[in-house]
Amino acid sequence: MPNQKPKISFEFFPPNSEEKVIKLIITAQQFAKLAPDFFSVTYGAGGSTKENTKHTVLQLAQNFKFPIAPHLSCVGTTKREIKKLLDEYIQAGIKVLVTIRGDLPSGMCDRGEFNYANDLIAFIRAETGNHFQIKVAAYPEFHPEAKTPITDLNNLKRKVDQGASAAITQYFFNSDAYFHFRDDCQRLGINIPIIPGIMPISNWEKLVKFSKICGAELPLWLCKRMDSLANNHNAICDYGCEVITKLCERLLHHDVKELHFYSLNQASLALKICKNLNLV
Repeated sequence: MPNQKPKISFEFFPPNSEEKVIKLIITAQQFAKLAPDFFSVTYGAGGSTKENTKHTVLQLAQNFKFPIAPHLSCVGTTKREIKKLLDEYIQAGIKVLVTIRGDLPSGMCDRGEFNYANDLIAFIRAETGNHFQIKVAAYPEFHPEAKTPITDLNNLKRKVDQGASAAITQYFFNSDAYFHFRDDCQRLGINIPIIPGIMPISNWEKLVKFSKICGAELPLWLCKRMDSLANNHNAICDYGCEVITKLCERLLHHDVKELHFYSLNQASLALKICKNLNLV
């Protein structure tokens, strides 16, 4: 393991009730003991959770002193709406954003006034200068809509050229995919940190369905092992924890300085992995 303790961060999705917000605060308090670099809060397709995202961000900002990073999507929105939201976040002391293109919800046709994430980043920089640290999405196994790997890498380069300061990857289970992607970024002159996104494994069936949608590869060996565990939830969580711990160990041994956990608003598995990594 590296001598220097890596940075860690955690992603939440916005709860849909005040009761669940309170539960999320309790979960965040457990993560807070690990002195995370930041918490991020997701943004639903087409801005479907925009108000819940903002409410969750403000609640977390009131309860914790480290940065809270709202996701900000440009799909289906206007420059006026984005400017208003940026002003509200500045007033609330928010200094980190996770800026994404986002997806159109089913049946929605209007993409709004921004086509791509790099357009949104350029607008944020023009309106707010360097107030925000802007993190963006990256895809070690490449975005499912990208025609070629170099097309996807060039899309990331455009985001960096417009002012992105770090990238958080889609989750993956093949460390070589990340290493090759990082090397490709360096060759293209993308010199920002490429933070691995880490997905603890709890609900295997849901993970399989979501991975098909987002294009994340599930290795055959992992699928066969998980299928052999059938519906034994505890066994799936235990084996998944072992797999993700070893993945993180490989990343940290190869000069990765930061890990970003997709917590799914649950603390137990991410905390267990962090404990296995001696980060607790």
